[in-house]
Amino acid sequence: MKSTLQKYVPEASIHLVIDLLNKYPHTLKIVNQRQTKHGDFRLTNKNNYQITVNNNLNKYQFLLTLIHEIAHLVTHLNHKRVKPHGKEWKQHFQHLMLPFLQPTIFPDEILPLLANYLKNPKASTDSDVKLSLAMKQFSSKNNKSYIFEIPLNAEFMFKNRIFRKENKRRTRYECIELKTNKRYLFNQNAEVELKKIAKQNE
Repeated sequence: MKSTLQKYVPEASIHLVIDLLNKYPHTLKIVNQRQTKHGDFRLTNKNNYQITVNNNLNKYQFLLTLIHEIAHLVTHLNHKRVKPHGKEWKQHFQHLMLPFLQPTIFPDEILPLLANYLKNPKASTDSDVKLSLAMKQFSSKNNKSYIFEIPLNAEFMFKNRIFRKENKRRTRYECIELKTNKRYLFNQNAEVELKKIAKQNE
């Protein structure tokens, strides 16, 4: 267990994570990247608790996602059926994260933003632009950008489909799929790939 966790979470957090895994037994699966979520919690058909976390997350994203999902488990154990990200989940998430809010675990670039986010945590950490950007700088470089970073009217790829970015609606961007002309709302922190403009032959 410890050797596996060393690959995915900050070294100073390992003993705290192991304590939680032992306190709230479940099956933890580290899975390939999913476009729509970093992790999830569910009760399997065999009445076992299962948590999955994407394997492409950096150590700080992985830790935060894991505790997020353990908070769902704790909420289920204590309250059964309540809103997935309601006040009960928020309270358990805050309580579980408190021991991890220390500079030996999270760097200065993340810690104050994380503490602020945890005052009223949302369903996705990606809803917090500043925290997402701070987290992103510790990830391996890729050719993707957050949708809020790209210019208005820019064309981009998402799930092998081409869209054009249009106006912002509150916390989401309206985008048009070019092939179907249908409109979709994208989370402002959705990761997309800017469409490369082919060079025309002279």
